[in-house]
Parts: sequence; C-alpha cells; structure tokens
Amino acid sequence: GWFPLFILFWTIFLLALLILEQSVSFKKEMYPKPLKCRNCGFIMPFGDGPKPLYKRNVSKSVIQNLLSSATSYVYITTPYLIIDNDLLTDIENASLRGVKIKIALPKIPDKKLVNLITKSYYNRLLLVGVEIVEYTPGFLHAKTYIVDGKYALLGTVNLDYRSLIHHFENAVLFYNSPVIKDVLIDVENTFKSCESVNLKDVNGKVLRRLFSSLLRFFAPLM
Repeated sequence: GWFPLFILFWTIFLLALLILEQSVSFKKEMYPKPLKCRNCGFIMPFGDGPKPLYKRNVSKSVIQNLLSSATSYVYITTPYLIIDNDLLTDIENASLRGVKIKIALPKIPDKKLVNLITKSYYNRLLLVGVEIVEYTPGFLHAKTYIVDGKYALLGTVNLDYRSLIHHFENAVLFYNSPVIKDVLIDVENTFKSCESVNLKDVNGKVLRRLFSSLLRFFAPLM
C-alpha cells in the first residue's frame, strides 16, 4: 500500500535534514571582510529557515521586536499579508497604543487566491486604525520594514506563513544607519502611487469577505 511508502519517505527526509544540520559548517572565507566607516550605525545580516535547521523563527522574532519597540510609526511594504494571530496581535497593539502603522500591498496580485486571503485581514486591521494602501501601477514585490526612522529591515522576508515559517530567507537589519533615510524616501514615493483602502470598501463586499474567511483555513499552506 501507499501508506508505508509515505512513512518511509518522510522518515528518510527527516533523517536527511538532521544529517544536514550536523554537517553544516560556517567558514570565515564565506563572509566578507568588515568595512570600516564612521557613523554607519549597526548593520546585522541574518538568515532564516525551517526547523530543525533553525531553532527559532528568526524573521518573525525580528519583526515582532520592531513592532514592540515602535513609538512613532511603522511603514511596511509586502506582496502578501497572511500572518498568524501572534503577529496580527502585535500589529494591533502597536496601532492601539498610538503608533502609525501603514502597510502597502499590491493592487494587482500575482496569485488571486493568496490575495483574497490577504484581504481577509483588512477589516480587523482597519478597525484598530492601521492604514492599508494598495500599489496601483502593478505588482508590489518589495519587502520593507521601517520603524521610527531608526530601524529598517530589508530582504526576502514576506509577511506570510511560507516566508516566516517554511522558507529559507535572508535579510539585513539596520539601526541608525544612513541607508535608512534612502529607504524611507523610496517607501514614501511608493505610497504616492497607492490608493487607500477603507472600511466601506471592505465591508461592502460580503460574499468576497465570506469566501476570504473560508480560505483562511488554508492560510498556513499559502
């Protein structure tokens, strides 16, 4: 039957992951030499990936810490918004304590079902004052996080389950670095090409909201 073969496949797969975890070595020549500069701030590149190769969800932890440390604003650009209740609550809490949260998403999606799930989060976020805008010229694929003009996170990390839990990702965290000013200018220019989403638009499409909510059951696979 197929069941023993299924068990055998996953056993071999998990053993291979464990062996790979033990065999991975980090060589000094793989890393660039540190640059010497004044007033560069703090720059920390990092990688992330699935367990057991990584002991924790690094990207998710970084984003949660950025949200909890924000005092003025958090600007985010991401192609997808499919998050668990932990991250959703962190975004809500930041907004409720007076932090301006602005999230830019694509108006024109690359995956329609994924976009429907993304929109299922709109109502809950809008109700707590989060500003959601959609990029109208085309598909928005940038993954950018800026906090208070002091922190910036740039890399491959999307706000979705696949990126935060299942995928291998890379990013760079900046603190008090001159590059943050350039990133902020780019994000603000992106916002100029976006249109705002309001509760009236979201609540007016009952059937779409219902269908999107049903799709949320499959969110961890998206």
